[in-house]
Amino acid sequence: MILLDELKLEVNNFRKELDELGEVLNITKSKEELTALQQKASEAGFWEDLENSQKVLQKTKQLENKISSYEKMQSRLEDISTMIELCMEEEDEEMQNEIVSEMNDFRQELENKNLETLLSGEYDAKNAILTFHAGAGGTEAQDWAEMLYRMYHRWAERHNFKVQLLDYLDGEEAGLKSASIMVEGENAYGYLKSEAGVHRLVRVSPFDASGRRHTSFAALEVMPEMDDNIQVDIREEDIEMEVYRSSGAGGQKVNKTSSAVRLIHKPTGIVTSCQTQRSQFQNKDYAMKMLIAKLVEIKEREHLEKISDIKGVQKEIGWGAQIRSYVFMPYTLVKDHRTAFESGNIAAVMDGDIDGFIHAYLKSLSHGTLTQD
Repeated sequence: MILLDELKLEVNNFRKELDELGEVLNITKSKEELTALQQKASEAGFWEDLENSQKVLQKTKQLENKISSYEKMQSRLEDISTMIELCMEEEDEEMQNEIVSEMNDFRQELENKNLETLLSGEYDAKNAILTFHAGAGGTEAQDWAEMLYRMYHRWAERHNFKVQLLDYLDGEEAGLKSASIMVEGENAYGYLKSEAGVHRLVRVSPFDASGRRHTSFAALEVMPEMDDNIQVDIREEDIEMEVYRSSGAGGQKVNKTSSAVRLIHKPTGIVTSCQTQRSQFQNKDYAMKMLIAKLVEIKEREHLEKISDIKGVQKEIGWGAQIRSYVFMPYTLVKDHRTAFESGNIAAVMDGDIDGFIHAYLKSLSHGTLTQD
């Protein structure tokens, strides 16, 4: 009974937290906005402007999802409260265990929702473009880059995000030299922006017959996908375009045609490429989107006035620049050097269980406590 009394008190605390969350999410205002959009969609001539109608429908869907998600949490909490009352009357031990499990799940869901409120940046809600680069070290570094590539695929799958391959360049013996993917889903960029930087691996190399320990580096760039209506002033003469034949591991990752496109932004030296679309035109379009995204992301991060102020921002993929270390030997530990968050379950991390690192970064960002050790 004491446990149930404690759970009942915790439910009341959750109600207060939910009310505060509702205020932060502007649920009341969102409902009013949703009603206005629905009325707009029912007006005569709404579908005549297809571009505008699509924007209205997209915004309507976002509001519906936000309101529905919040109301489901309210309903779930009331169900738990009812279960507690029944359990107190019947003294059902099995039901008590079920209530504890439900409370733990609800606590995690509430924490995740609170974290979502931190994603208030201009581009946080957008899809994310991830680009992987193997550091110096040949096969060892290229294998590490592919391990990271798989890790973020698994993270995306865990969150029901869609992954679209944009570019893939095989390693010489194993792994990859570089690759780009699009992670599609609400707040994908908001979550994944924390992962940009150099990732360091320490392990006994499977490619070293002597069984020596190796340190390898790979870099990850994270950019938001930009809408077509975002205008960026890029001069045509500043872009150099190269066309080449696509290639991929066993032909499985990309279409092997001569339609692959590489764009070079001459003033900054930034390079983007795409080889997975059906035509050269589509590949060029995606490569240009990636270039614009990268330029805008750098401009925002460096607090620059305009794109032309970017003079080159590439960091060396090596010692001193890493944001996180993954140690397989002589012990197992993954540690983020900015937040000090760590995990000893390296197998789970490499299988996409990186929410702890992402959440720690978002919390540190909001509290202004990020560090680099």
